Amino acid sequence: MENEISYKIIGAAVEVHRTLGGPGLLDSIYESSLCYELQLRGLKFKQQLIVPVKYKNTIVRDPLCLDILVDHQAQLLTYLRLTGLKLGLLINFGQGCIKQGVCRVVNCL
Repeated sequence: MENEISYKIIGAAVEVHRTLGGPGLLDSIYESSLCYELQLRGLKFKQQLIVPVKYKNTIVRDPLCLDILVDHQAQLLTYLRLTGLKLGLLINFGQGCIKQGVCRVVNCL
């Protein structure tokens, strides 16, 4: 399941990168465009999701904001640990080649 979802996400990111190009645009433009591509691929996602930071069931600081949460798969190991999810993709659209900007992050797979 995680591999199929990550394949679709990477495909969407490649399409955004092909269409908009590499570095130079605001992160919010890439984010909105990626969300559009994810929607076209039938993936459910949440944008700008607030995640509480807990330590031993106590909120210990201000919440974190996830840029995009796709089919319940977060983007960074910290977020994965906080949410208990297994796989995340960190995508940097600032690379000349989008494949160089994709990093898979796993939590307890």
